[in-house]
Amino acid sequence: MDEEYDVIVLGTGLKECILSGLLSVDGLKVLHMDRNDYYGGESSSLNLTQLWKRFRGSDTPQENLGASREYNVDMIPKFIMANGLLVQTLIHTDVTKYLNFKAVDGSFVYKKGKIYKVPATDVEALKSPLMGLFEKRRARKFFIYVQDYDEKDPKSHEGLDLSKVTAREIISKYGLEDDTIDFIGHALALHNDDDYLDQPAIDFVKRIKLYAESLARFQGGSPYIYPLYGLGELPQAFARLSAVYGGTYMLNKPECKVEFDGSGKAIGVTSAGETAKCKKVVCDPSYLSDKVKKVGKVTRAVCIMSHPIPDTNDAHSVQIILPQKQLGRKSDMYLFCCSYAHNVAPKGKYIAFVSAEAETDNPEEELKPGIELLGSIDEIFYHSYETYVPTNNQEEDNCFISATYDATTHFESTVVDVLDMYTKITGKTLDLSVDLSAASAAAEN
Repeated sequence: MDEEYDVIVLGTGLKECILSGLLSVDGLKVLHMDRNDYYGGESSSLNLTQLWKRFRGSDTPQENLGASREYNVDMIPKFIMANGLLVQTLIHTDVTKYLNFKAVDGSFVYKKGKIYKVPATDVEALKSPLMGLFEKRRARKFFIYVQDYDEKDPKSHEGLDLSKVTAREIISKYGLEDDTIDFIGHALALHNDDDYLDQPAIDFVKRIKLYAESLARFQGGSPYIYPLYGLGELPQAFARLSAVYGGTYMLNKPECKVEFDGSGKAIGVTSAGETAKCKKVVCDPSYLSDKVKKVGKVTRAVCIMSHPIPDTNDAHSVQIILPQKQLGRKSDMYLFCCSYAHNVAPKGKYIAFVSAEAETDNPEEELKPGIELLGSIDEIFYHSYETYVPTNNQEEDNCFISATYDATTHFESTVVDVLDMYTKITGKTLDLSVDLSAASAAAEN
């Protein structure tokens, strides 16, 4: 333990594991420690006994739920955008060889008490019951504009500079109705509130293009993929990558304490009386609680069911987004469901999650609109956690702290945080221009 490292990473959550993998590949000497005796930190997957222990305080779940080991219940449930940043990172690092993915069956949106399949192309827009006839035509024109838009080809811009024009102005150009804007902004562009409307439209358009490209990737019912056996596989896959490139792992290390020199710079980490020296520390907020601030709270219900969510065409895996306006909230609510088809529950069992940024202190009442869509539930667990962002100056203290995972049910915001941290740690931008066709083969296995 008394060696010197370039970087010590504390916590084996997904963000920390991706970073230790990337930094090890870059040739840095990495030591990765966790106070827990398992991988994944907050983003681990629990079996039924662990789930019971955590939420019920006992470790004897009912027998009718099936074998404990057949459950892999994600604590931070998120799907992976098939053409998104996480897939690019997986291919860039060749971590795909450690994982098997399967497409997610459906992507839906909530409108006036009902759920509808999300249309993502001009053809689907024409068939969708979400819109009336004239609105379909307007939406189709908008989708064609987005599909044809190419940042490098001014002819496709129709005279609009998307770095200056706001999303609201583009939408009004096509005369779209409020409900249509709701599903495009929240279920396609995946914004979790309406602030995007007054920001430059370029990000909005790129997000819709990403959704459509991801959807086209597997010809499935959604743009998402998800690993067999749950998300707990992801941190372990990146940990394996780090180890291949010489990274050192130590689990079950109590009281990991960051040591600072007289000028306030991190110089090492002490655990059980031994100190490892380092130039930089990377960690989640729980390891340096005096250098972060609370910005909110995520509240979530975890439900075990014996049937798919009603009105989702019997989908084995599905995301449903409930836009804020439909519920009179300040941010969206998310439903995420997976099942034995992804090897996260015994045959015939489904696991559904309802997540939101907490706006009250009553999760049962707050999550009700989402829970009511699920039908009959065998077991339900509620949990909440506070969200933190770093407040430190990395240049002064050499500490690089990740933000807490948000309520969204996809990984785009998570990977943006990781890539931003990577740039701050190394001073360079990770080049993710990879051959995405390489992933389709890996994902189909």
